Amino acid sequence: MSTVGNSTNIFWQESPVGKLERQKLLHQKSCVVWITGLSGSGKSTLACSLSRELFTRGNLSYVLDGDNLRHGLNQDLGFKAEDRTENIRRVGEVAKLFADAGLICIASLISPYRKDRDSCRAMLPDANFIEVFMNMPLTLCEERDPKGLYKLARAGKIKGFTGIDDPYEPPLNCEIEIKQKAGVCPTPGAMVGEVVTYLEEKGYLQHQ
Repeated sequence: MSTVGNSTNIFWQESPVGKLERQKLLHQKSCVVWITGLSGSGKSTLACSLSRELFTRGNLSYVLDGDNLRHGLNQDLGFKAEDRTENIRRVGEVAKLFADAGLICIASLISPYRKDRDSCRAMLPDANFIEVFMNMPLTLCEERDPKGLYKLARAGKIKGFTGIDDPYEPPLNCEIEIKQKAGVCPTPGAMVGEVVTYLEEKGYLQHQ
């Protein structure tokens, strides 16, 4: 008998088709590309552009967008610290399933707390977790303010907003860091290029 969490009488059911077989079918090596950064740092732009580029190359990916997931899977969660932690835990579990299915899963979330991101990394037994840090200054993100959230936060209409009255803990050892060069933001194409180059070098995009 196996006991998992608060449930009892739960048994793990092995699939007759394994991860390696699914990867072989898709001609790629699966992984989780976890894009983290402040609101307005360019996470969604990179996620969508990367997914399109991978598609043109014949690689199957799927984007898990933080806002989109709060319309369904995580619609019962707020933005308190414990809710943020549960939000990331759920997304991490889903990302793990996509990776197990053989896909390149692109998760795009602020994911402000380091311990929560590290917990998601630990979910992947083969360490195929690629953390991409959108290292853009708060001033730039606030200037962009694509959803008008910074303005609301500054006006006190949103409480616990990351970067304003709630902390963002930057990664300590991310695989990829995307930032300004000489005060200029990289184009979407340049950002995608950095990630694709990494994926190619690590053998994720090889067509066997």
